Amino acid sequence: SFTMNIYLFLYDLMQFCGHSWIFTNMIIRFVSFGKDSLADTFYSIGLVMRLCQLLSVLEILHILIGIDKSRLFPRFLQITERVIVLFAVINSQEEIQGKYVVCVLFFLWNLLDVVRHTYNMLARMGLYYPPLTWLNFSLCIPLYPLSVLAKAFAICVSLPYFESSGTYSIKLPLPFAISIYFPYVLKIYLLVLFTGKYLTFQKAGSQHKWDAYGNKKSKEH
Repeated sequence: SFTMNIYLFLYDLMQFCGHSWIFTNMIIRFVSFGKDSLADTFYSIGLVMRLCQLLSVLEILHILIGIDKSRLFPRFLQITERVIVLFAVINSQEEIQGKYVVCVLFFLWNLLDVVRHTYNMLARMGLYYPPLTWLNFSLCIPLYPLSVLAKAFAICVSLPYFESSGTYSIKLPLPFAISIYFPYVLKIYLLVLFTGKYLTFQKAGSQHKWDAYGNKKSKEH
């Protein structure tokens, strides 16, 4: 309906503004301070990044109630991965926040999202520009696998810190008497991450072009 279309346009606009601010901030800081800007990337843009990723959870709801025709599994997979890596891994370990991999990860996420939300906003108004359409469905081909590797690398780098700090590792009381060692949980998650990505890419290969979240390209005309 027209109302839902307006709502989705405003949602994409909010995400576009957030990710554009982050992306521009990162570029300006890097140009101004060079490598020194990478170490405190999280401190300068972390709050807006967390807000944007929390807001993206709405996209799962959009699909479930039928106002977004995207495929649920690829979208759910990517949003949950980002939330887990951002909140459970990066946000919880201060030592990780200054690593270069965080800057690389944020750069990839925001580049993909700025293009995606720009395309979506224009598409809601029935506007399609061939260069932007091509960029939206082609940029993910090199950048999406890179972001998966960056997420995996961030998890691997975080393991020693989780091992030494014991963050999220808990021991359940009797009658359970079970210990949950979070580094093992992360290692299992890495296996799930790559298995899920393999299945997603394999399925995407038999379809038409896909965007950064695994959506099949819709016909513009």
